[in-house]
Amino acid sequence: MNVLEARDLVVTRGQRRVAHVPSLALQEGETLAVLGPNGAGKSSLLLALASLLPASGELSYRGAPIDPTAYRRRIAVVFQKPLLLDRTVRDNAALGLELRGVDRSVRRQRADDELARLGVGALADRRATALSGGEAQRVSIARALAVDPDILFLDEPFSALDAPSREALTADLAHVLSARKMTSVIVTHDRDEALALADRIAVVIAGELRQVSEAETVFAMPADPEIAAFVGVENVLPARVIEETDELTTLTIAEHRVVVTEQPPQGDDFPLLCIRPDDIVISRAEPDPTQASPRNTFPARIVAIEPIGRRVRLVLDCGFPLVAHVTRQSIRELELAVDQHVVASFKATTPHLLPRHRAA
Repeated sequence: MNVLEARDLVVTRGQRRVAHVPSLALQEGETLAVLGPNGAGKSSLLLALASLLPASGELSYRGAPIDPTAYRRRIAVVFQKPLLLDRTVRDNAALGLELRGVDRSVRRQRADDELARLGVGALADRRATALSGGEAQRVSIARALAVDPDILFLDEPFSALDAPSREALTADLAHVLSARKMTSVIVTHDRDEALALADRIAVVIAGELRQVSEAETVFAMPADPEIAAFVGVENVLPARVIEETDELTTLTIAEHRVVVTEQPPQGDDFPLLCIRPDDIVISRAEPDPTQASPRNTFPARIVAIEPIGRRVRLVLDCGFPLVAHVTRQSIRELELAVDQHVVASFKATTPHLLPRHRAA
Protein backbone atom coordinates (compact mmCIF):
# COMPACT_ATOMS: atom_id res chain seq x y z
CA MET A 1 0.00 0.00 0.00
CA ASN A 2 1.16 3.53 -0.76
CA VAL A 3 1.41 5.58 2.41
CA LEU A 4 2.18 8.88 0.69
CA GLU A 5 1.68 10.00 -2.92
CA ALA A 6 2.70 13.19 -4.69
CA ARG A 7 1.61 14.28 -8.15
CA ASP A 8 2.92 17.30 -10.01
CA LEU A 9 4.33 18.63 -6.74
CA VAL A 10 6.10 21.97 -7.20
CA VAL A 11 8.00 23.81 -4.49
CA THR A 12 8.86 27.46 -5.11
CA ARG A 13 10.88 29.87 -3.02
CA GLY A 14 10.55 33.47 -4.05
CA GLN A 15 10.05 33.32 -7.80
CA ARG A 16 12.26 30.25 -8.28
CA ARG A 17 11.09 26.66 -8.63
CA VAL A 18 13.38 24.62 -6.37
CA ALA A 19 11.78 21.18 -6.64
CA HIS A 20 9.45 19.44 -9.05
CA VAL A 21 8.04 15.92 -8.71
CA PRO A 22 5.79 14.68 -11.52
CA SER A 23 4.90 11.52 -9.59
CA LEU A 24 6.20 9.80 -6.46
CA ALA A 25 4.72 7.13 -4.20
CA LEU A 26 6.10 6.04 -0.82
CA GLN A 27 5.32 2.42 -0.10
CA GLU A 28 4.45 0.87 3.24
CA GLY A 29 7.54 -0.17 5.18
CA GLU A 30 10.14 1.05 2.69
CA THR A 31 13.02 3.45 3.11
CA LEU A 32 13.29 5.91 0.24
CA ALA A 33 16.51 7.88 -0.09
CA VAL A 34 16.29 11.24 -1.85
CA LEU A 35 19.75 11.48 -3.38
CA GLY A 36 21.38 14.35 -5.22
CA PRO A 37 24.16 16.94 -5.14
CA ASN A 38 24.19 19.83 -2.69
CA GLY A 39 21.70 22.53 -3.68
CA ALA A 40 19.59 20.17 -5.79
CA GLY A 41 16.36 20.88 -3.86
CA LYS A 42 16.29 17.65 -1.83
CA SER A 43 15.57 19.27 1.55
CA SER A 44 12.85 21.46 0.07
CA LEU A 45 11.23 18.34 -1.38
CA LEU A 46 11.38 16.53 1.96
CA LEU A 47 9.83 19.48 3.82
CA ALA A 48 7.05 19.62 1.22
CA LEU A 49 6.39 15.88 1.59
CA ALA A 50 6.22 16.45 5.35
CA SER A 51 3.74 19.29 4.79
CA LEU A 52 6.15 21.74 6.43
CA LEU A 53 6.74 23.79 3.28
CA PRO A 54 4.01 25.10 0.94
CA ALA A 55 3.81 23.39 -2.43
CA SER A 56 1.41 23.23 -5.34
CA GLY A 57 0.13 19.97 -6.76
CA GLU A 58 -1.44 16.94 -5.07
CA LEU A 59 -0.25 15.31 -1.88
CA SER A 60 -2.23 12.42 -0.39
CA TYR A 61 -1.80 10.33 2.74
CA ARG A 62 -3.18 6.78 2.65
CA GLY A 63 -5.33 7.62 -0.33
CA ALA A 64 -6.89 10.84 1.00
CA PRO A 65 -5.94 14.51 0.61
CA ILE A 66 -3.73 15.62 3.46
CA ASP A 67 -5.13 17.35 6.51
CA PRO A 68 -1.89 19.08 7.59
CA THR A 69 -2.68 19.14 11.33
CA ALA A 70 -3.69 15.49 11.59
CA TYR A 71 -0.91 14.41 9.22
CA ARG A 72 1.84 16.13 11.19
CA ARG A 73 0.80 14.20 14.28
CA ARG A 74 1.45 10.95 12.40
CA ILE A 75 4.95 11.81 11.20
CA ALA A 76 8.31 12.75 12.72
CA VAL A 77 11.16 14.78 11.25
CA VAL A 78 14.87 14.66 12.07
CA PHE A 79 16.86 17.67 10.89
CA GLN A 80 20.56 18.18 10.17
CA LYS A 81 21.05 19.75 13.61
CA PRO A 82 19.70 17.86 16.64
CA LEU A 83 17.88 20.91 18.13
CA LEU A 84 17.92 19.57 21.68
CA LEU A 85 16.65 21.48 24.73
CA ASP A 86 18.81 22.19 27.79
CA ARG A 87 17.21 19.32 29.66
CA THR A 88 18.18 15.71 30.26
CA VAL A 89 18.67 13.28 27.41
CA ARG A 90 15.56 11.38 28.56
CA ASP A 91 13.48 14.57 28.60
CA ASN A 92 14.56 15.33 25.06
CA ALA A 93 13.79 11.83 23.82
CA ALA A 94 10.33 12.05 25.44
CA LEU A 95 9.54 15.57 24.19
CA GLY A 96 7.35 14.53 21.27
CA LEU A 97 5.32 12.31 23.54
CA GLU A 98 5.03 15.08 26.11
CA LEU A 99 3.64 17.45 23.48
CA ARG A 100 1.11 14.77 22.53
CA GLY A 101 -0.08 14.51 26.13
CA VAL A 102 1.19 10.99 26.77
CA ASP A 103 1.32 9.90 30.42
CA ARG A 104 4.69 10.53 32.09
CA SER A 105 5.45 6.93 33.00
CA VAL A 106 4.65 5.76 29.46
CA ARG A 107 6.77 8.41 27.78
CA ARG A 108 9.68 7.71 30.14
CA GLN A 109 9.61 4.01 29.23
CA ARG A 110 9.33 4.65 25.50
CA ALA A 111 12.10 7.24 25.60
CA ASP A 112 14.39 4.84 27.47
CA ASP A 113 13.62 2.05 25.00
CA GLU A 114 14.51 4.19 21.97
CA LEU A 115 17.63 5.60 23.59
CA ALA A 116 18.78 2.04 24.27
CA ARG A 117 18.12 1.02 20.65
CA LEU A 118 20.26 3.94 19.47
CA GLY A 119 23.08 3.05 21.84
CA VAL A 120 22.74 6.04 24.18
CA GLY A 121 20.61 4.53 26.95
CA ALA A 122 23.38 5.04 29.50
CA LEU A 123 23.23 8.79 28.86
CA ALA A 124 19.55 9.20 29.80
CA ASP A 125 20.22 11.32 32.89
CA ARG A 126 22.93 13.47 31.33
CA ARG A 127 22.27 17.05 30.21
CA ALA A 128 21.81 17.21 26.48
CA THR A 129 24.24 20.15 26.27
CA ALA A 130 27.08 17.82 27.35
CA LEU A 131 26.69 15.44 24.40
CA SER A 132 29.00 15.02 21.43
CA GLY A 133 27.60 15.65 17.94
CA GLY A 134 27.05 11.97 17.26
CA GLU A 135 25.39 11.38 20.63
CA ALA A 136 23.11 14.38 20.17
CA GLN A 137 21.95 13.16 16.77
CA ARG A 138 21.24 9.72 18.20
CA VAL A 139 19.04 11.38 20.83
CA SER A 140 17.28 13.38 18.12
CA ILE A 141 16.52 10.19 16.19
CA ALA A 142 15.38 8.44 19.37
CA ARG A 143 12.98 11.35 20.02
CA ALA A 144 11.49 10.89 16.56
CA LEU A 145 11.17 7.13 16.92
CA ALA A 146 9.56 7.40 20.37
CA VAL A 147 6.34 8.81 18.92
CA ASP A 148 6.09 5.71 16.68
CA PRO A 149 5.56 7.76 13.50
CA ASP A 150 3.75 6.45 10.46
CA ILE A 151 6.47 8.12 8.35
CA LEU A 152 9.93 9.13 9.53
CA PHE A 153 11.58 11.97 7.59
CA LEU A 154 15.33 12.53 7.98
CA ASP A 155 17.03 15.56 6.40
CA GLU A 156 20.76 14.76 6.02
CA PRO A 157 20.99 13.62 9.65
CA PHE A 158 24.67 12.63 9.38
CA SER A 159 26.06 15.61 7.46
CA ALA A 160 27.60 17.36 10.50
CA LEU A 161 29.24 14.23 11.93
CA ASP A 162 32.81 13.02 11.57
CA ALA A 163 33.36 9.92 9.44
CA PRO A 164 33.53 7.30 12.26
CA SER A 165 30.39 8.70 13.95
CA ARG A 166 28.58 8.86 10.60
CA GLU A 167 29.43 5.27 9.69
CA ALA A 168 28.40 3.93 13.10
CA LEU A 169 25.11 5.83 13.19
CA THR A 170 24.29 4.82 9.60
CA ALA A 171 24.71 1.16 10.52
CA ASP A 172 22.61 1.49 13.69
CA LEU A 173 19.84 3.40 11.92
CA ALA A 174 19.75 0.84 9.10
CA HIS A 175 19.25 -1.90 11.72
CA VAL A 176 16.45 0.00 13.51
CA LEU A 177 14.55 0.85 10.31
CA SER A 178 14.81 -2.72 9.05
CA ALA A 179 13.79 -4.30 12.35
CA ARG A 180 10.75 -2.04 12.72
CA LYS A 181 9.86 -2.05 9.01
CA MET A 182 9.42 1.68 9.36
CA THR A 183 8.31 3.79 6.42
CA SER A 184 10.94 6.48 6.02
CA VAL A 185 12.38 9.12 3.72
CA ILE A 186 16.01 10.18 4.10
CA VAL A 187 17.71 13.01 2.25
CA THR A 188 21.40 12.57 1.53
CA HIS A 189 24.09 13.54 -0.95
CA ASP A 190 26.21 10.56 0.09
CA ARG A 191 25.99 7.56 -2.23
CA ASP A 192 27.19 5.07 0.40
CA GLU A 193 24.55 6.24 2.88
CA ALA A 194 21.83 5.81 0.26
CA LEU A 195 22.98 2.29 -0.56
CA ALA A 196 23.26 1.33 3.11
CA LEU A 197 19.80 2.59 4.08
CA ALA A 198 17.47 2.67 1.10
CA ASP A 199 15.19 0.17 -0.59
CA ARG A 200 14.63 2.67 -3.39
CA ILE A 201 16.41 5.84 -4.41
CA ALA A 202 14.88 9.01 -5.85
CA VAL A 203 17.53 11.06 -7.64
CA VAL A 204 17.03 14.83 -7.68
CA ILE A 205 19.25 17.01 -9.87
CA ALA A 206 18.70 20.75 -10.38
CA GLY A 207 15.32 20.53 -8.66
CA GLU A 208 13.96 17.80 -10.92
CA LEU A 209 13.12 14.25 -9.90
CA ARG A 210 15.03 12.34 -12.57
CA GLN A 211 14.90 8.69 -11.54
CA VAL A 212 13.15 6.53 -8.95
CA SER A 213 14.35 2.93 -8.84
CA GLU A 214 15.58 0.23 -6.55
CA ALA A 215 18.89 1.23 -5.02
CA GLU A 216 20.99 -1.23 -7.01
CA THR A 217 19.31 -0.20 -10.28
CA VAL A 218 20.15 3.49 -9.88
CA PHE A 219 23.84 2.67 -9.52
CA ALA A 220 23.95 -0.02 -12.21
CA MET A 221 21.54 1.56 -14.72
CA PRO A 222 21.39 5.35 -14.24
CA ALA A 223 18.70 7.02 -16.34
CA ASP A 224 20.85 9.75 -17.89
CA PRO A 225 24.49 10.92 -18.08
CA GLU A 226 24.13 13.44 -15.24
CA ILE A 227 22.82 10.76 -12.90
CA ALA A 228 25.58 8.42 -14.07
CA ALA A 229 28.23 11.01 -13.25
CA PHE A 230 26.72 11.71 -9.83
CA VAL A 231 26.47 8.06 -8.75
CA GLY A 232 30.09 7.45 -9.71
CA VAL A 233 29.82 5.96 -13.19
CA GLU A 234 32.88 7.84 -14.40
CA ASN A 235 33.05 6.14 -17.77
CA VAL A 236 30.36 7.59 -20.06
CA LEU A 237 31.65 6.99 -23.58
CA PRO A 238 30.11 7.97 -26.94
CA ALA A 239 29.58 4.82 -28.98
CA ARG A 240 28.21 3.71 -32.34
CA VAL A 241 26.09 0.60 -32.92
CA ILE A 242 27.43 -1.54 -35.76
CA GLU A 243 25.53 -4.79 -35.19
CA GLU A 244 22.70 -6.12 -33.07
CA THR A 245 21.67 -9.75 -32.57
CA ASP A 246 19.34 -11.56 -30.18
CA GLU A 247 22.21 -11.96 -27.71
CA LEU A 248 24.71 -9.15 -28.18
CA THR A 249 25.07 -5.57 -29.32
CA THR A 250 28.35 -4.69 -31.03
CA LEU A 251 29.55 -1.10 -30.86
CA THR A 252 32.62 0.89 -31.65
CA ILE A 253 34.26 3.38 -29.29
CA ALA A 254 37.01 5.41 -30.94
CA GLU A 255 37.35 2.61 -33.54
CA HIS A 256 37.60 -0.07 -30.83
CA ARG A 257 35.07 -2.90 -30.87
CA VAL A 258 32.93 -3.44 -27.77
CA VAL A 259 30.24 -6.08 -27.21
CA VAL A 260 27.48 -5.75 -24.62
CA THR A 261 24.42 -7.78 -23.74
CA GLU A 262 22.16 -4.74 -23.31
CA GLN A 263 20.04 -3.53 -26.21
CA PRO A 264 20.65 0.05 -27.36
CA PRO A 265 17.99 2.72 -26.73
CA GLN A 266 15.29 2.40 -29.37
CA GLY A 267 16.19 4.21 -32.56
CA ASP A 268 19.56 5.41 -31.25
CA ASP A 269 22.59 4.20 -33.21
CA PHE A 270 24.91 6.49 -31.26
CA PRO A 271 24.26 5.70 -27.58
CA LEU A 272 26.43 6.44 -24.57
CA LEU A 273 28.11 3.46 -22.99
CA CYS A 274 28.29 3.66 -19.17
CA ILE A 275 30.52 1.45 -17.10
CA ARG A 276 31.42 1.70 -13.44
CA PRO A 277 35.13 1.87 -12.59
CA ASP A 278 34.64 -1.02 -10.15
CA ASP A 279 33.57 -3.28 -13.04
CA ILE A 280 36.87 -2.92 -14.90
CA VAL A 281 39.52 -5.57 -14.27
CA ILE A 282 43.21 -4.70 -14.57
CA SER A 283 45.79 -7.38 -15.31
CA ARG A 284 49.29 -7.77 -16.70
CA ALA A 285 48.21 -10.45 -19.19
CA GLU A 286 45.29 -11.19 -21.50
CA PRO A 287 42.29 -12.83 -19.78
CA ASP A 288 41.56 -16.48 -20.42
CA PRO A 289 39.75 -16.65 -23.81
CA THR A 290 37.92 -19.85 -22.78
CA GLN A 291 35.87 -18.12 -20.09
CA ALA A 292 32.09 -18.43 -20.47
CA SER A 293 31.17 -14.74 -20.48
CA PRO A 294 32.18 -12.53 -23.45
CA ARG A 295 34.77 -10.04 -22.30
CA ASN A 296 36.00 -6.78 -23.78
CA THR A 297 39.78 -6.50 -23.57
CA PHE A 298 41.98 -3.49 -24.34
CA PRO A 299 45.70 -2.80 -24.09
CA ALA A 300 46.07 0.29 -21.90
CA ARG A 301 48.66 2.68 -20.57
CA ILE A 302 48.38 4.00 -17.02
CA VAL A 303 48.11 7.80 -17.16
CA ALA A 304 47.57 8.47 -13.45
CA ILE A 305 47.32 6.65 -10.12
CA GLU A 306 45.17 8.45 -7.55
CA PRO A 307 44.42 7.09 -4.04
CA ILE A 308 40.75 7.52 -3.02
CA GLY A 309 40.18 6.25 0.50
CA ARG A 310 40.65 2.49 0.60
CA ARG A 311 40.79 2.18 -3.19
CA VAL A 312 42.97 3.54 -5.96
CA ARG A 313 41.71 5.29 -9.09
CA LEU A 314 43.55 4.43 -12.30
CA VAL A 315 43.25 6.74 -15.30
CA LEU A 316 43.94 4.73 -18.44
CA ASP A 317 44.57 5.44 -22.12
CA CYS A 318 43.05 2.62 -24.19
CA GLY A 319 42.83 4.69 -27.37
CA PHE A 320 39.91 6.20 -25.45
CA PRO A 321 39.89 7.34 -21.79
CA LEU A 322 38.90 4.81 -19.16
CA VAL A 323 38.85 4.96 -15.36
CA ALA A 324 39.20 1.86 -13.18
CA HIS A 325 39.13 1.39 -9.40
CA VAL A 326 41.42 -1.21 -7.85
CA THR A 327 42.53 -2.10 -4.35
CA ARG A 328 45.80 -0.97 -2.84
CA GLN A 329 46.74 -4.64 -2.66
CA SER A 330 46.34 -4.92 -6.45
CA ILE A 331 48.65 -1.95 -6.92
CA ARG A 332 51.30 -3.73 -4.86
CA GLU A 333 50.84 -7.21 -6.32
CA LEU A 334 50.76 -6.04 -9.95
CA GLU A 335 53.49 -3.46 -9.27
CA LEU A 336 51.49 -0.84 -11.13
CA ALA A 337 53.07 2.50 -12.04
CA VAL A 338 52.39 5.49 -14.26
CA ASP A 339 53.24 4.86 -17.95
CA GLN A 340 53.10 1.11 -17.40
CA HIS A 341 51.23 -0.96 -19.99
CA VAL A 342 48.44 -3.19 -18.67
CA VAL A 343 45.30 -4.92 -19.91
CA ALA A 344 41.87 -3.49 -19.06
CA SER A 345 38.82 -5.71 -19.45
CA PHE A 346 35.15 -5.87 -18.56
CA LYS A 347 32.34 -8.34 -19.14
CA ALA A 348 29.70 -7.79 -21.79
CA THR A 349 27.06 -7.92 -19.05
CA THR A 350 28.33 -4.90 -17.10
CA PRO A 351 27.89 -1.80 -19.36
CA HIS A 352 24.66 0.18 -19.51
CA LEU A 353 23.57 2.04 -22.66
CA LEU A 354 21.94 5.47 -22.51
CA PRO A 355 20.41 7.62 -25.26
CA ARG A 356 22.81 10.29 -26.46
CA HIS A 357 20.37 13.06 -25.57
CA ARG A 358 18.07 13.09 -22.54
CA ALA A 359 14.41 13.53 -23.39
CA ALA A 360 12.99 16.91 -22.38
